[in-house]
Amino acid sequence: METTETTRTLGNSGMRIIALGFGCWAVGGEWQDADGQPLGWGKVDDEESVRAIRRALDLGVTFFDTADTYGAGHSERVLGRALGKRRDDVVVATKWGNVFDEDTRTLTGSDDSPAYARRALTASLRRLGTDHVDLYQLHLSDADPVRAAELRDACEEFVSEGLIRAYAWSTDDPERAAVFAAGEHCAAVQHRLNVLQDAPEMLALCERAGLAGINRSPLAMGLLTGRRPAGRPLAAGDIRSNPPAWLPGFTAGAGADPEWLGRVDALKEVLTSGGRTLAQGALAWIWARSPRTVPIPGFRTVRQAEENAGAMDRGPLTAGQSAEIDRILGR
Repeated sequence: METTETTRTLGNSGMRIIALGFGCWAVGGEWQDADGQPLGWGKVDDEESVRAIRRALDLGVTFFDTADTYGAGHSERVLGRALGKRRDDVVVATKWGNVFDEDTRTLTGSDDSPAYARRALTASLRRLGTDHVDLYQLHLSDADPVRAAELRDACEEFVSEGLIRAYAWSTDDPERAAVFAAGEHCAAVQHRLNVLQDAPEMLALCERAGLAGINRSPLAMGLLTGRRPAGRPLAAGDIRSNPPAWLPGFTAGAGADPEWLGRVDALKEVLTSGGRTLAQGALAWIWARSPRTVPIPGFRTVRQAEENAGAMDRGPLTAGQSAEIDRILGR
């Protein structure tokens, strides 16, 4: 039975999905910036990625989020291949704004021009093997708001041409997100949200503007899975092995930050209530936080896909459990 606890409508787009999406950053495999710093999650098995996506489909997942730059185009290709003839059964979201070299899998810059948006969309459609993108998202979180208004208007043109159904901005700035929200076919904002990193201002914007909140980092880049012990370095091709400034909770060459893991440990009893795994409890907290939330945990294996999808069986945390988490964290 579908309820507001298990399904979401993306803004006023009419697109209905279950309240859990799958984020496809990790399945893009290894890629890097111009200085050789890793931007992916390490090596990946494409065949396992395809099996995991198809298993998610069988378990009822109907929303997949990727970006053209993940793996320098590779994530889109893997997702398109995995969906195959089931493409029309799901809502596909991708992003644009970064410039990259597919051959060397290297991020080379960014481009916030409307002309590039069209070129990027054309390339994404080709890699995904589809004639339209359901949700097209600006991937430049700190883009100039004036320029963003031009990109919003370009997205309206894409809607009128049938190339996309709706659009969004991936940003953690509510004022920037509001620029896109002013557009008729803006359906969502993608922003960071997890039990360790709340986003009350962004959730308030989603409520005011009638937007879905697509929640990246719902498992805090793996800290909320219970599988990241302190002091264990990550593989060299993993972005968390040498984390950029925007990625807290990890230390270069030393893996997960003990202080962050301490917070996770303090929450474990509440999050694992009702037979949930730690990751499932973290997703349940997000669903309890707002009826507009759509967490998009990453995955690389069938086992991870099954665990993430299994969170739907138990639904959101109770109000009492959410209040206990706030008490533990001093919020």
